[in-house]
Amino acid sequence: MSVNRYLPFAGRVLIGLPFAMSGLSKLGAYAATTGLISTVGLPFPPLAFAVAVAVELGGGLLLIAGYQARTVALVLAVFSIATAISFHSNFADQNQMIHFLKNVMMAGGLLQIAAFGAGALSIDNRTKHVAPYGEATVTG
Repeated sequence: MSVNRYLPFAGRVLIGLPFAMSGLSKLGAYAATTGLISTVGLPFPPLAFAVAVAVELGGGLLLIAGYQARTVALVLAVFSIATAISFHSNFADQNQMIHFLKNVMMAGGLLQIAAFGAGALSIDNRTKHVAPYGEATVTG
């Protein structure tokens, strides 16, 4: 077996796991997270909190599983850029610039998944090779 079979899965785990962990940590820090959302001037902090948790936790887990990976990766890429612009655009602070660039780099990796798919070890790949009624299909 080729190592290329496993690389997309490893990439999805390495990108999806930090999103899932961030979403999970937000669940335990509602007040702090909504407070931070308020300080940057975003409207409806409770709604923004719910969206952030759903996108990060749900999107991270779906990406790891490789389910609807292209769509999920695109949503996470847009979320990463929006987060970079909204929360990390103070370039006078070197730490904020590093976080901005980190988000941009994550978006780049996510766009690779959106362009090329989830890879062999994914739910997406498994479902596209199964015919109706469980009959195997020949792909080539």
